[in-house]
Amino acid sequence: MDRLTAARVFIEIAEQGSMTKAAEHLNMSTAMVSRYLQEIESWFGARLLHRTTRKVSLTDVGIATLPACKKMLLEVDNARNIALERSSKPKGVIRVASSGSFADSQLTPALVEFQKLHPEVEIILSVGHTAANLVEERVDLAIRITNTLDPMMIARPLAVCHSVLCASPEYLNKHGEPQCLEDLDKHYCITHVSGTHRHYRFIKQRGVIEVPVKGYFQSNETDAVCRAVLCGAGVGMLPTFYIGEHIKQGRLVPILTAEKPEALGIHAIYLSRKHQPLTLRLLVDFLVERFGGETAPWDLMFERQ
Repeated sequence: MDRLTAARVFIEIAEQGSMTKAAEHLNMSTAMVSRYLQEIESWFGARLLHRTTRKVSLTDVGIATLPACKKMLLEVDNARNIALERSSKPKGVIRVASSGSFADSQLTPALVEFQKLHPEVEIILSVGHTAANLVEERVDLAIRITNTLDPMMIARPLAVCHSVLCASPEYLNKHGEPQCLEDLDKHYCITHVSGTHRHYRFIKQRGVIEVPVKGYFQSNETDAVCRAVLCGAGVGMLPTFYIGEHIKQGRLVPILTAEKPEALGIHAIYLSRKHQPLTLRLLVDFLVERFGGETAPWDLMFERQ
């Protein structure tokens, strides 16, 4: 039997926690999944999964070998992509990871446009609020919004993430508009989950300052913070790439516009420049051209105000 497929089956069972679910996801019969599992266990000479009538779980050997299996398949996929480069058209699979807010507002339309230019390139987009592990999750390209980069990864700048303080007209009509940073202490402030402290960060001549704020709603995702602000729960600091249309339509009102919230970098992250597939290079170049420049496209409306 095909040992690479057996490795894919093992990974899928481990991720799904069920042979039945793995079979459905792989479009195989449960019997075929079981045969592939037996094949890889025979190949490794060890039991990889505990099986019961209700669930499966990894053995110690399974836990130890799962990352290696994922890395092996990543290398095989990379080899396939390198081989496909020799054809006249870009082909292959690109696995991309991003936060939900950036994927929803900016990245997905860009990926669709890229795929139209290169119709034989398949794109798999994974969305989540935690940074993807490129090796374990077999991700080719991650879009990260941060000022703290992993030195082991290659990071190519795409754009700058600016933020603005804003609130809904309903909230401002009820509570009034803050006139200075000190006034934020009198308002409910929606924040991202970040440790035990609630604060907003601003750039001043002396450097970055943290302004303590209070409120009763936090989230680890921008879309939830934005939704709470839209519902009138309080003031929020939100990225311009996500809220442009809300401001344009009057659903959100910028406040304290003379203040300058700390900016973050938007980066394309990948493992190595060595043996980088043509398709991945083309995608990164495309994103740099689309999002780059002196001003990101989503910030143009703020410059015109």
